[in-house]
Amino acid sequence: MAAGFWELLPQVTVDGLMLGFVYAMVAIGYTMVYGVLEFINFAHSEIFMVGAFLGAEFFLVLSKGGLLAGMPHLLVLLLGLIIAMLLTGLLGMGIERVAYRPLRGAPRLVPLIAAIGVSFVLQDVARAIATAIHGNFVTGVPSLFPGQAVALPGGLSLSVKALLLVASSILMMGALTAFVQRSRAGKAMRAVAQDPTTAGLMGINTDGVITLTFFVGAAMGGAAGTLFAVQYTAVDPYIGFTLGIKAFTAAVFGGIGRLPGAMVGGILLGLFESYGTAFLGTATGGALGAEYKDVLAFALLILILIFKPSGLLGQQVAEKV
Repeated sequence: MAAGFWELLPQVTVDGLMLGFVYAMVAIGYTMVYGVLEFINFAHSEIFMVGAFLGAEFFLVLSKGGLLAGMPHLLVLLLGLIIAMLLTGLLGMGIERVAYRPLRGAPRLVPLIAAIGVSFVLQDVARAIATAIHGNFVTGVPSLFPGQAVALPGGLSLSVKALLLVASSILMMGALTAFVQRSRAGKAMRAVAQDPTTAGLMGINTDGVITLTFFVGAAMGGAAGTLFAVQYTAVDPYIGFTLGIKAFTAAVFGGIGRLPGAMVGGILLGLFESYGTAFLGTATGGALGAEYKDVLAFALLILILIFKPSGLLGQQVAEKV
């Protein structure tokens, strides 16, 4: 048993990291919007799904046109990411303008219900479009980097597309962190997140900052969807539901409203899920199987929130009196 554990551990860890980076990129969208508006955009999971479909359709168009075989796949992936990020970013801006901005002064439950409604609308629209194009709402993704792998120490191998998923996620999260911390727009975001009224009095265009926040968060979700489509080679209108819940859990796990918390929470949740899938049955003598991996992840979340309600990297906010 112990020998088998150590043999599987490296590959299980790699699988968990791949999944964790996807969770982290989606969690960033949740945490950015919450940090500025203290509002959970539950439609963000469907923005991830739209990004996956956009990437898949782009790769399919190239494949049917005979261009996929003749183009460097790294360039194809880069173009797919750019297109998905741009279009999902614009979608996020449109959702904010149409569905959320008119409700900004309403009780918090109202925009939450609107977000759930937008989520269902995006699911049904994606299903209708995919069915009209392909005759089936499940869309297969052409394989990029087929059979290509990188040898790692210890006899472990990692597919090129998995390596690119991790590398792309790290680069984009690093670039986003630098943008928020060092750019003028990032400073405006942090000012609006801290006190929107005072930020407005200081000359900051709060509506513009909120729109930019939705654009950036949705673009990260779209990029995560495209990378997911490349890695798992099939997408459907409902892939965002469960993954979105887990990404939101990751954001809370790490500390909702904090970018480092979303990143750490996503990676840890991916590792917990991967370890649960591989080892839970063995650890419990068969009493609990891999199907209980989600229970393990959420149980760990509950424990974290019991002992540190602000999340792993969250800061306790003093109550104003």
